[in-house]
Amino acid sequence: MFLSRPLAALAATVLLNLATAPLAQAQSQADIGLNLSLSKALAGSQTPAIAAMALRDGKITQQAVAGLRRNDGKELAQLDDAWLIGSNGKPITAALLARLVDRGVLSWNAPLDSLLPELTERMNEQYRKVTLIELLSHRSGLPENFSDESYFETFHSDSRPLTEQRLAYISRALSEAPVAPPGSKVSYSNTGFIIAAVIAERATHSSYEALMQREVFEPLGMTQVAFGTTKAGQNWGHTQGKPISKASDSNPLMFAPAGNMNMRMRDWASFCLDQLAASQGGGKLLSAASYRLMQTVLPSGAGTVGWGVQDSLAGRKGPVLMHGGSDGNWFALVVLFPESGRGVLVAANAGPDMGADKAVQEVVMSLLPE
Repeated sequence: MFLSRPLAALAATVLLNLATAPLAQAQSQADIGLNLSLSKALAGSQTPAIAAMALRDGKITQQAVAGLRRNDGKELAQLDDAWLIGSNGKPITAALLARLVDRGVLSWNAPLDSLLPELTERMNEQYRKVTLIELLSHRSGLPENFSDESYFETFHSDSRPLTEQRLAYISRALSEAPVAPPGSKVSYSNTGFIIAAVIAERATHSSYEALMQREVFEPLGMTQVAFGTTKAGQNWGHTQGKPISKASDSNPLMFAPAGNMNMRMRDWASFCLDQLAASQGGGKLLSAASYRLMQTVLPSGAGTVGWGVQDSLAGRKGPVLMHGGSDGNWFALVVLFPESGRGVLVAANAGPDMGADKAVQEVVMSLLPE
């Protein structure tokens, strides 16, 4: 398959064009009202199931799920089911790298030729001075994905350790010409996040998966997170009107740093609540400087690290942190308002071709703060 776009641009467009909609009811009726919103959104699409959470004052204030795990069965989706969140994993990957920078293991401004010296000779010379912060703010000039789709597909059956797979992938990807001069503008790149993960792996002698478990999931109490799509008997991704049926319908496991994690909504909320806590002087994962870096547009409008950041959303004053993600089989959006400590998370078990993007948009709108 072609690399499915994480749909960050689409998510931004969806959110920027939201119109006024009814707000959630008072807390005594909140979950009932949210359930009705979810059912209404599902009725207008082919999406089998959708889940949503609202965050406020450091906790989950509303949560609900509606629909079926698979559209060829009768099992109802559950609150504790896992959802693949696609490129919403990028802020989580960025937080891992920020934690290593906080510890002095890495530097934001170190160039690739010093971070990955063994790849320098094969690397397109324009990438040699690209920095870690440019990789994570989409200013590396790298294409969105490596152009050789047939080579990418080989990773579905690759039996090498994931660290070796990622190193092989970026060795090829870094030989391609940039789509823009590095550092010149924002150009969305999944490959940049995979390169950043390889840098972390080489610096720590640990796999990205082990690092995420140790440095992010465990400190934040994210206890049920996995890589790749969900397992049989669980909530399932859909495209073209039916459940996905083979591994190549989704991205290979080595793609995880760019967005290939599945988790319960409450685990995703744990990460987002930590990001929200930072604006109130809390946040247990990163230094205050790293939280600011992730949640602020870089100087001269030079992109953002992990998150998308904007001044307002649908008439609601920001700053607003947001991201969207899809591998073509799932769709998810997150919107956070750090100054008020409020946020919205919504996920669906289908791709945009089944109307999941519109269903998610409708639910997001019903939960945005006044």
